[in-house]
Amino acid sequence: MDSLRVVLLGCGVVGSQVARLLHENAADLEQRAGVKIELAGIAVHDLAVAPEFLDSDLFSTDAVALMQQVKPDIVVELIGGIEPAREFILAAINGGASVVTANKALLAQDGAALHDAAAANGVDLAFEASVAGAIPLLRPLRESLAGDKVVRILGIVNGTTNYILTRMDESGADYWDALAEAQALGFAEADPTADVEGLDAAAKAAILASLAFHTRVTSADVSAEGISKITKTDIDAARAMGHVIKLLAVAERSDDGGIGVRVNPAMVPRTHPLASVRESFNAVFVEAEAAGELMFYGRGAGGVPTSSAVLGDVVALARNKVLGARAPGESVYAHLAISPAGSARSRHYISIDVLDRAGVLAKVASTFAEHQVSIETLRQDGRGDDATLIIVTHMASAADVAQTVEALRAVEAVRDVATVMQVIGE
Repeated sequence: MDSLRVVLLGCGVVGSQVARLLHENAADLEQRAGVKIELAGIAVHDLAVAPEFLDSDLFSTDAVALMQQVKPDIVVELIGGIEPAREFILAAINGGASVVTANKALLAQDGAALHDAAAANGVDLAFEASVAGAIPLLRPLRESLAGDKVVRILGIVNGTTNYILTRMDESGADYWDALAEAQALGFAEADPTADVEGLDAAAKAAILASLAFHTRVTSADVSAEGISKITKTDIDAARAMGHVIKLLAVAERSDDGGIGVRVNPAMVPRTHPLASVRESFNAVFVEAEAAGELMFYGRGAGGVPTSSAVLGDVVALARNKVLGARAPGESVYAHLAISPAGSARSRHYISIDVLDRAGVLAKVASTFAEHQVSIETLRQDGRGDDATLIIVTHMASAADVAQTVEALRAVEAVRDVATVMQVIGE
C-alpha cells in the first residue's frame, strides 16, 4: 500500500486547518501512520472559500460525485448539521471508506444508523473531535476504561456558556453583557441559542453517555436547561456559599438501575476541580469504580485545536488500513433504561421572592415539609416590603423539588420562585 486517499467534506474553520496540517505535516504523518496520506479531494459549498495554498483542482461542489471519482480510503466530514452530512457519510461508508466526523448533532440524533452501516461494510467510524475539541476524551472512555465501570460523568463541554458564566462570576457582568462580550470575541454565534439553551451540550452528553454506559443514548433522551435565566443574584449567592455556577453535562447511574443524562446549570464547590475551569476551556470529570476520579481538560473548540483531534483519528484509521484491522466498534450491549429526568437526586438551591410579612417563613417551610423536601439552610435578604429567601435543601429528587416549587407559587405571599438549581460535586 503506497498511499491512502483522503477526501475532506467541508473546508471551513476546522476543515481548512485539517487541510493545512495534512499539507504541511505530510512527511511526519506518513511516518506515524506507516503510509502516505494523500489529500485527494475537498468538497465545498462555494469554490470561493478554497485556500490559496491548495491546488484548486482538489475542489468540487458535488461531494457524492467527488467520492465516486476519487474512491477514497478515508472521508473526513466537517460540514456539520444533519443533512446532507448524513447522506454523504452513508455514501462514503457504503462505498468502502472509513469516516472521521466531528458532527456531534448527527451522532447524537442518528449515530445508530452510522455505526450499523460501518459495521455492515467493515469500515471504521471515528469521532473524537465531536466532544470537547482537542481533549483526548472519547478514546480513553471507549478503550482505556473498557475494563472499568463508569459511575458518573460531569462535564463542562460548551465553551460559550463557560465564558459567559466566568465573566459573570469574575467581573460582575450581567448575563446580556457577558453574552455580548462573548459574541464580540467570537466565542458565541450571532444566534447563540444552541449554546446558551444547552442544546449543544445535550448532544455531547448523549455521546458521552453512550460510550460510558454501553447503551445507545440520543439527544432526545437528554433533558436540557440553559443559562439564560441565571442572574447576578444567583452568582452572588453561589459565591456566598463558596460555590461557582457552571453549565454541566451530567451522565450517571441511577438508583433504579438505569442512567440519567441531563444538561443544566449547577452550583459547584470552588474546591472541586471543575470550578477552576475558566472562560472557553472545557473539562470532563469522570468517576469510575476502579480508576476513581479522572479529569480531562483543554481547549474545547476552535479550528486548530479541533483539527488535532480530527488528524489523530485520520492517523489511527490509516494505521488500521495498513494493518487490515478495525477500531473497536460500537459497544451497546448493556441496554440500560433512561431514567426520568425527575429521578435525579441532589441538593438544590432555590431563590424565592416573597412579601416580607409575619408567617411567610413558616408557610414556606411547611410547603417544603409537605412535599418531603428537607431544608438544610435558609437565608433571608430583606428590601423594604419584599424579601428574597435563599434556600438550600438536603438531598432530594428533582421531581419532589419541582412539585414543591409549584406549590410555593400558589402561596399568596410568594411573588415568584426565581431560580431552582442543583448543587452537586460535593
